[in-house]
Amino acid sequence: MLDKTKNGTRIAAVIATIRQRIAGRSLTAGDKLPSIRAFARALQVSTSTVVEAYDRLAAEGVIQARAGSGFYVASQAVPLALSEIGPKLDRAVDPFWVSRQSLDAGGDDLKPGCGWLPPSWMPDDGIRRALRTLSRTDGPSLADYGTPLGLPPLRQLIARRMGDHGIDASPDQIMLTESGTQALDLLCRFLLEPGDTVMVDDPCYFNFHALLRAHRARIVSVAYTPTGPDIEQFAKALQEHRPRLYITNSAIHNPTGAMLSPVTAHRVLKLAEQAGLTIIEDDIFADFEHVPAPRLAAFDGLDRVVHIGSFSKTLSASARCGFIAARPDWIEGLIDLKIATTFGGGRLTAELVLNVLRDGSYRKHMEGLRHRLSRAMAEVNARLKNLGLVPWIEPQAGLFLWSRLPDDLDSADVARQALADNIVLAPGNVFSLSQSASSFLRFNVSQSQDERVFAALRKAIARKR
Repeated sequence: MLDKTKNGTRIAAVIATIRQRIAGRSLTAGDKLPSIRAFARALQVSTSTVVEAYDRLAAEGVIQARAGSGFYVASQAVPLALSEIGPKLDRAVDPFWVSRQSLDAGGDDLKPGCGWLPPSWMPDDGIRRALRTLSRTDGPSLADYGTPLGLPPLRQLIARRMGDHGIDASPDQIMLTESGTQALDLLCRFLLEPGDTVMVDDPCYFNFHALLRAHRARIVSVAYTPTGPDIEQFAKALQEHRPRLYITNSAIHNPTGAMLSPVTAHRVLKLAEQAGLTIIEDDIFADFEHVPAPRLAAFDGLDRVVHIGSFSKTLSASARCGFIAARPDWIEGLIDLKIATTFGGGRLTAELVLNVLRDGSYRKHMEGLRHRLSRAMAEVNARLKNLGLVPWIEPQAGLFLWSRLPDDLDSADVARQALADNIVLAPGNVFSLSQSASSFLRFNVSQSQDERVFAALRKAIARKR
């Protein structure tokens, strides 16, 4: 049954439902709306309520009435409003709020729900050395634009690093970006048209949802298992929805911490080939692995798989640098798109990243970081279990622990309670398109070691039981 909106009328709720569908591109220009009787039955409201809602939307020019035919979405483009797209969640726990609160958090706030390491875990000494080196550099590094493709020595180094994961890519197949998020944004601009369908995992990184809605894509999801996407659901979604893209993590999956198995990888690629599906493989957590997981790009040879990465998680979130590795005939188009949207590349940041990666201390930093994360994973997992939270899997590496609350408590309610204690949590349904993860929380173990996190959880759980 349709709930009333805050202004208390079911007419307003029907209007909001239609606006949301148009904003989310499940209804596009020229699409016919459900008949008045069918929509009234679906929403369990009176036909007069739907009539009034349709009349008001038609008066605003959002929809058009065609005599003897029904109501249709108007051809005029609807201004994009991300807050209107997708399921209506309490602003305290929706994806944008999680990101905003984590980014704006003060010094006393704790962020077990965020997706990055504490600043004290980052290689400050290596960054300072690189900055000192760059400060003594003459020439264009400090003041000139970089080339659109990006700094050649850094692209060569990235190609070698990708080779360690079995991915054969020449430096000319690699384009530097400002971040992993920009890499994904450029690829969506390059590959998608408004209304195209994109498949994601359920659960998946919540900003995938936000970015795809910004590109006005239709989104479908398939359940994720400890070895990769559910293959039966994957095949069914390909047949029913014919998606243009599939976006996923192959190595350390966000938020579950799972890793793709070779068997699942081969089956995904076989189905993708049959369906003409392009895959974007987000690999920003690659350096956290103890043992490399299979990469779709390695099996595929960068044919229908595009590989993206970033250094924000391991070096510095302030020095933003990512990359795209793609088939050669796509790189030229991506270069033009990068010029159109950002002009030149961030040369100074690329030089900084190159200097840090060339420093032998980076390898030692990552070795120490992997061991530190393993210890944190064990400690945080044990403490959460003592509170009754059960891990979905025991992750082999990485930052994230995907845990179920006891008694199937609603994680959004727990997050609201924890917020009062200045604790920013990440409730499960912000990661789930199907809204099927209401009892889960994603914990960043590097940000979850403070006793106040567990005290707040204990109090919130006790209040909800």
